Amino acid sequence: MTAGFGPTGYGLVEGPQGRVLQPCGDWTVLLLGTVAADLDTELHRSGQADRLDLARLGRVDMSGAYILSRAVKSPSACDGAHVDFVRLAKLVPDVVPVCSLMPASLPLPMFERMGRCVSRSGAEAYFSFVFLGRLVEAFAIAIRHPRRFRPTPLFAVIEQAGIDAIPIAMTMTFFIGAVIALVGANMLSDLGVPVFTVELVGVAVLREFGVVVAAILLAGRSASAFAAEIGSMKMDQEIDAMRVMGIDRFDALVLPRVLAALLMLPIITLCADLGGLAGGILVSWTTMDINPVFFLQRTLQMVTPTQFWLGMIKAPFLAMVIAVAGCRNGLTVGSDVASLGRAVTTAVVQSIFMIILFDAVFAVIFRVLHL
Repeated sequence: MTAGFGPTGYGLVEGPQGRVLQPCGDWTVLLLGTVAADLDTELHRSGQADRLDLARLGRVDMSGAYILSRAVKSPSACDGAHVDFVRLAKLVPDVVPVCSLMPASLPLPMFERMGRCVSRSGAEAYFSFVFLGRLVEAFAIAIRHPRRFRPTPLFAVIEQAGIDAIPIAMTMTFFIGAVIALVGANMLSDLGVPVFTVELVGVAVLREFGVVVAAILLAGRSASAFAAEIGSMKMDQEIDAMRVMGIDRFDALVLPRVLAALLMLPIITLCADLGGLAGGILVSWTTMDINPVFFLQRTLQMVTPTQFWLGMIKAPFLAMVIAVAGCRNGLTVGSDVASLGRAVTTAVVQSIFMIILFDAVFAVIFRVLHL
């Protein structure tokens, strides 16, 4: 190693071939101190140097080589022989992405950002269909070979994602039914037909709000939990260990969660419908003096069972969307905590977006079929 020449520092002088950076002393990570920050500030203000003068440079490590090579326009433009710096400067582009000390460039143009967004959306849709196809294959294998199916994780997920969600689902729809009844009472009383509040609450809760609120609740609780659980297992390399032991990750992780969502969302929807009707009954009784027995009788007479089944038909599709979004994003987690946070957030956002989208699609289909 070359002996150091004085304390660590630098100088910038004007020469025949442009601005010359003259480092001196030992440029190692333990001795740099604030020299690197001072040099970075000065080069941001005046631009990169044209050449390096290594005559007074002492010892240098990767940190010093990186700082000096980024400080000049070309690391090869140097005066003086310094074997360590030349060797380390050749390794810098392979270790750290090439970056400039100049101010950051302007943001991407609008159309380029839009193009990147469309490209990412297309890739996301493609990988979602690939995941769905692999899930269908896992279902087929489980039907042909029932012994490969693991019931223990299924019941654990049912309790965690389904049964524990029933009280909060009923509470939420209770208040939604109460709000619908209050709005209906104000509007319909002005028209002289407050009794139609019964039909308004029944159709709104049974056909739309019950299943949608239950699905959004499942997305917030279960899609995030699925992504976090599978993602943390991938970060800890547990999924790699399962693959080494010959355990299929779809059989052990994905299939139980999807089946649990398919089984529990209709049950949660039914409980949510009951909670919404209870809220409507309470408000109608206290504000319009509609007897609860009369409310139930009129609901059974005027709100056909078709309205209930139209809401329940959506439940399996929404459950599939929620479970697939949670599991797929969990499997995309990398080795860092930031990717886990992004996966959990993406799983919830995708689930809620697809719930609203599917609900709109079903509304159009039901309208075309005059249901």
